[in-house]
Amino acid sequence: MDEDFPYEISLIAELPGHEDRAWHVAWNPTKPILASCSSDKTVRLYGYTPSADNFNFLASIPTGHTKTVRSIAWAPSGKTLATASFDSNVGIWEREDGEEWECVSLLEGHETECKSVGYSATGTLLASCSRDKSVWVWEDFWRAQHFLQELRHFQPDADFECLGVIMEHSQDVKCVAWHPTEEILASGSYDDTIRLYVDDPEDDWFCCATLTGHKSTVWALAWSPSGQYLASGSDDKTVRVWKRTGQFEFKQVLVLEGHERPVYSVSWGNGKGTGVGWLASAGGDGVIRVWEIAEKSDDGLLEHRMIAKLESAHDVYDLNAVVWCPRVGLEDTLATAGDDGVCKVWKLTPK
Repeated sequence: MDEDFPYEISLIAELPGHEDRAWHVAWNPTKPILASCSSDKTVRLYGYTPSADNFNFLASIPTGHTKTVRSIAWAPSGKTLATASFDSNVGIWEREDGEEWECVSLLEGHETECKSVGYSATGTLLASCSRDKSVWVWEDFWRAQHFLQELRHFQPDADFECLGVIMEHSQDVKCVAWHPTEEILASGSYDDTIRLYVDDPEDDWFCCATLTGHKSTVWALAWSPSGQYLASGSDDKTVRVWKRTGQFEFKQVLVLEGHERPVYSVSWGNGKGTGVGWLASAGGDGVIRVWEIAEKSDDGLLEHRMIAKLESAHDVYDLNAVVWCPRVGLEDTLATAGDDGVCKVWKLTPK
């Protein structure tokens, strides 16, 4: 018997083109552009018309990475794209008007595969993580100075400086995620833990909290739009939600079950202003699940309900990424990437 959910997940675009598995998708925060990356070492860019749900191919970036491009991230400005590759490097890409996308900086230092990359809310900091068990924090020197309204005449040249190499995990680090408003960085690892880091102005970046509870690899992390909650997806087939209860204190408040294989991706969207938001998850079982999360008014605890579910989203293939669109008016739109090399765009619609 079909399960009864108040929303359905409808396909609005199918974006083929990669010659190998698609690992990640990233919505540009300021422009109608969706980016995807793949084991074929390329990044593909698609433009869209929000009012018409119309997507069109814009460009393919032959990144020059010698191995898989595993993760991509847009800077908050929407002008810069970062790529993390299994060749251990992070590429920084920009495009002048009418010109081709150009790698303006190559960040080297990791000893082996880079698994994830992400920009801080201000765009001045970049984090990367690797199979070498490390998390690196980089500063975009020019943007940091511009953000502080210093060196106004300094010319941008994409100079990055490593601010910290953090070796807190005992195993491969799978993912990094910045808090949406503060410079707090979270990472998930093959060692089954989540660790959070902040900067000590007098010393270096340090681990301020360790979250334990997952029984296997932590593949994915996503902050709630308010930053009060952190969601994690794991090889143990669960999605867990952690509440920030103090400056550097977090408590597990929810365990979401139902996936039959590892959860490779989680994404937290505004959900059209509903409660804490809509939390989407996807993974090895090929299923997209969407939960509506809200706080109980009487005790502050969380209540949840699954509002949509779609099986075989990419036929028989694993889903490697699910990402909500962050742009106003598109809070009901998400994109997925699969082992079939295809990216798809979906919309949540009331039944």
